[in-house]
Amino acid sequence: MIRREPGPRLLDEVLSVLLGASCAGCDEPGRVLCDACRELLHPAPVRRALTGGLSATAALPFDGVVARCVRAVKEDGSTLLIPPLAAALHPLMPSGADVLLVPVPTSRAAFRRRGFRMPELLVRACGRKPTRLLVQAARTEDQRGLGRAERARNVAGSMRVRAAGTGEEVIVVDDVITTGATLIEASDVLRAAGFRVRGAIALGATPRLR
Repeated sequence: MIRREPGPRLLDEVLSVLLGASCAGCDEPGRVLCDACRELLHPAPVRRALTGGLSATAALPFDGVVARCVRAVKEDGSTLLIPPLAAALHPLMPSGADVLLVPVPTSRAAFRRRGFRMPELLVRACGRKPTRLLVQAARTEDQRGLGRAERARNVAGSMRVRAAGTGEEVIVVDDVITTGATLIEASDVLRAAGFRVRGAIALGATPRLR
């Protein structure tokens, strides 16, 4: 079960004094995430039916406070935001412990820059263990600014599976769904390797791209 102790909030208070912290969601000084913005992270699931029969669910629409918090984690290393973000994702976690939670792989360049893989951090903050079955097989271009077809071409052949499966059930985990191209590629690779893909979950989902 996800932890809900006051520890992170106490740490927010300490950092606000030592570092002059401000809220990632609204820039209000004094907290890493203020109570008003924390309330906006209450789950509001967004469901997507993707090609290939893949069903994906995001905990929240990717806009406003959610988008600002994710960018703060990825661009500024504000990992103190992971627990409140994971609290939104937690209800989407499968109840069965035998279902493998497989994060999409972070590019080597992004990992060197950040020092962490956000999907894995979210899974761990939900009290679950990520299973790192997928690894990057080829470099991809930055997805920002690419349309649906361009994103699909960009991620094609970009992943491989560490080991073949024997029918194990998996759920693919990402931080943000845009067109779903990354999740579809991950699902296809896992199925081809012998795994049963139950679906995909993510923290946020952007408005649909054409």
